[in-house]
Amino acid sequence: MPPLNLGNQQPRTPLDADQAWRATADRAARTVLFFDFDGTLAPVDDDPTAVQPAPKVLAALEALAPAVRRIAIVSARPVDFLRAHFGTLAGVDLYGLYGLEHSHSGGDTVTEPAALPWMPTMVELADRARAELPPGALVEYKRLSVALHWRTAPQLAEPVERWGRAQADQLGLRVQGGRMVLEIKPPVDRDKGMVIDEVVRDAAGAWYFGDDVSDIKAFAALRARADADPQFVGVCVAVANPETGHEVAEAADLTIESPAALGDFLTRAVHQLA
Repeated sequence: MPPLNLGNQQPRTPLDADQAWRATADRAARTVLFFDFDGTLAPVDDDPTAVQPAPKVLAALEALAPAVRRIAIVSARPVDFLRAHFGTLAGVDLYGLYGLEHSHSGGDTVTEPAALPWMPTMVELADRARAELPPGALVEYKRLSVALHWRTAPQLAEPVERWGRAQADQLGLRVQGGRMVLEIKPPVDRDKGMVIDEVVRDAAGAWYFGDDVSDIKAFAALRARADADPQFVGVCVAVANPETGHEVAEAADLTIESPAALGDFLTRAVHQLA
């Protein structure tokens, strides 16, 4: 199946959700379902530590897992955080920190070796951020990255982002923008697109569900796989949001209105793949 929507281009082949699931059904055992977490499987919350999967999501993933080759959560969150929410599900792989760490089917967390020397830098950066950023900015330390949030204080967007980018330049780190957040991470070549590229090389199909600009790289990986193999079924799904939703939807084949709606969508998919 050719890719359907390349950036601002119109889809090459009309495809709605039912058609996409029918195209997936005959190859489900060789299909991988990929999901971002925040804003996709779970609604974004003012307090990142309080986020929980949307209703029906866990039950739908548990029901889908036996029908497909793998389910994978690919997130900016650490694996330990993802394990706390999905660790009871069999057949689910966890990729944390944009792929800097992973755990397969409940196994140990494996960290990208090139990222490990940067751990002390991240501790120091988080401490400095807490001391120097204005009240209202939220600092989220993730062992191998630091996220600077301004969701509860949108007026701080410019100073927080300016501070974060200056620190990254000074320390030789990289930044990843997102929904009212700036992520600062090691200068290691790992991102969501690279994770997807590696996992789908011998798959017959894959779906990717995401809501933010970092997910566009994952969409691009599915496009590239479909370009290389016309028989590969790749479907890119955007979950709408008021901040980056337009840009992500333009790069997707289908758009779902919210994480809660995704729970309903996946529940219906269980019957379509059965």
